[in-house]
Amino acid sequence: MTSQSSLRLAVDIGGTFTDTVLMNGKLEVLATAKTPTTPENPTIGALDGAHIALDLAGHQMADVTGFIHGTTLATNALIERRGAQVATITTAGFRDILEIAYERRYSQYDINLTKPDLLVTRDRSLTIGGRMNAKGQELTPLDTDAVPVLLEQLDACGADAVAICLLHSYANADHEQALARLILHHRPDLVVSVSSDISPEAREFERLCTTVANAYVQPLMSRYLKDFANRFAAHGLTCPILMMTAGGGMTTLETAVQHPIRLVESGPAGGAILAARVAAQSGETEVLSFDMGGTTAKLCLIDRFQPQTARNFEISRAERFIKGSGMPVRIPVLEMIEIGAGGGSIASVDRLGRLKVGPQSAGSEPGPAAFAKGGSEPTVTDSDVVLGLIDPDRFAEGRLKIDAGAAQNALAQYLAAALQTDSIGAAIGISEIVDESMASAGRMHAIESGKDLATRTMIAFGGNGPLHATRVARRAGVSRILIPHDPGVGSAVGFLFAPVSFEIVRSRYATLDDLDTEALNRFFEEMAQQASAVVRAGAPDQPLHQKRSAFMRYHGQGHEIEIALPERKLAASDIAGLKASFEREYSQQFSRIVPGMKIEIMNWALTVSTHAQEPSPETRDIAQNDAQPDSTRTIICDITGQPAKAGVYLRKTLRPGDTLNGPALILEPQTTTFVSRDFRARVDANGTLVLTQEERV
Repeated sequence: MTSQSSLRLAVDIGGTFTDTVLMNGKLEVLATAKTPTTPENPTIGALDGAHIALDLAGHQMADVTGFIHGTTLATNALIERRGAQVATITTAGFRDILEIAYERRYSQYDINLTKPDLLVTRDRSLTIGGRMNAKGQELTPLDTDAVPVLLEQLDACGADAVAICLLHSYANADHEQALARLILHHRPDLVVSVSSDISPEAREFERLCTTVANAYVQPLMSRYLKDFANRFAAHGLTCPILMMTAGGGMTTLETAVQHPIRLVESGPAGGAILAARVAAQSGETEVLSFDMGGTTAKLCLIDRFQPQTARNFEISRAERFIKGSGMPVRIPVLEMIEIGAGGGSIASVDRLGRLKVGPQSAGSEPGPAAFAKGGSEPTVTDSDVVLGLIDPDRFAEGRLKIDAGAAQNALAQYLAAALQTDSIGAAIGISEIVDESMASAGRMHAIESGKDLATRTMIAFGGNGPLHATRVARRAGVSRILIPHDPGVGSAVGFLFAPVSFEIVRSRYATLDDLDTEALNRFFEEMAQQASAVVRAGAPDQPLHQKRSAFMRYHGQGHEIEIALPERKLAASDIAGLKASFEREYSQQFSRIVPGMKIEIMNWALTVSTHAQEPSPETRDIAQNDAQPDSTRTIICDITGQPAKAGVYLRKTLRPGDTLNGPALILEPQTTTFVSRDFRARVDANGTLVLTQEERV
């Protein structure tokens, strides 16, 4: 039995399934569960999964001493526009920050261009007098006499939440904080988000958008998280609940309630953490993380065991692949590309007779036709069933029965006649389109980062990742794939390896030539105290680690590059080293430096975190052995399009050194790994499946 002091539970609520993982102090997965997400109340599905995992391991809820949770609820609320009625309050004269945006069209020649929906209409864009300058000096006092009129305007527009973003509040937050106190004093039921707390950085438009997005989801997430905690407490949970963030760390429930925007894309972040850990175990320095679930597919580049990071991203783009067509949000994130390609993605024929797949999804309710829960439209999962790649009797550990006849009927009814083919032909078409879409997204993401997929190893996980990995890899030019342990619940496993952390980025303009290191050290100390308080609330006894960086640019440039700083107080003697680091990084990105140009620093970042336990690469040599299939199954070959016999293997019976040739299906709880005909699989010393392309097709 695992001791109570070392039993941790992770719950990842996705759009289609909720994944649960129970792990002991030796980092051994004791039990997993994949249960349908319950959209009417996601906590119900989470409780179901938690009880299944605990029962399998012979434990009770009271035994759990560590609980990590990630959810797509904030993301879905923003995409589906199910948040609060938000009003903004900006400095007098700056009412139209959202309307003006970047003062450009994201697609210059599109006469039917759809502007991004920024959630707040002009009639809910309010202003107040008062002014700070860029140095944080008060030019005009806050007009407190105007607050009663402001409150009447908030009442009249029916605002549930308020986003306050006053000019230059990143340099001096006094006006914002005073205004927030006045509003809450007179309207205590209003939710108030303040930009100096949410995103204390220069650039008004992005700062306001981030604050608006936070205010938009805050009432919903506050209710949800409190209900989630109360329901689990009623079922015996006694330990604190930590929340996964988009930046790859964990934070407290209380912090998540105040900063729910940081929970956006928290589930995919867990997957990237798992992929980075698998890369470190296998010694793979250049990796493409491929996470395909029921609703979306996520791809992330990982170099030297670190996922690629970003400072901003866009929500709900009007044009999926065009920058500037969505709502910009500035928070720390693990950078990845996400497309509407999952097991539940719906296939249809458009008015020109073309087959389309996604981004609409059948979700968990009603789900794909094969789930026999009321869904009738054909999906990617239905096509995999018709192709013979999913065993109906072993899907989701037998807790969800698959109706292969319903899947075939859905393809025949909605697609086959329109495409002048049969259900198998329609299934092949769905597979071709969805796999090419994911491969194209990966290639585009790599090109935008100046990198090549052909040199990378793919790490595939998620409920559908291993099933589609060889098909996507072939199209992306990747010839080597790793499938880790428990891939079907990979993101939830990643949660359990994430550190407790909190990152703060603040604007403080300086030039490198005139850098006041003593004042900067005091500035960092203030940030460290704030971040440490958040981390200590979730990890009171663990040693903490600090990471510092500066966002630097040449004078006159519009954007910065991140430069690492020493993890200590800075001295004047460090300035030459900072200049050398900036010029080295700038040269790597742009092939040259600009001699004699003044260097500016716009933002400073500090992350406080616990230490994440790093795995050691496994180098042990093992003898190879030809594995024998448990049975065989007729599938439709993804290369020839013809029926073929595939060996069926149970992953739990495979041992290090076992090898097998495709076509083959490797079955395990929550997912199936499909080994295409042109791939060969082996089990390495870690128990990881290694798929290698033996021939180019």
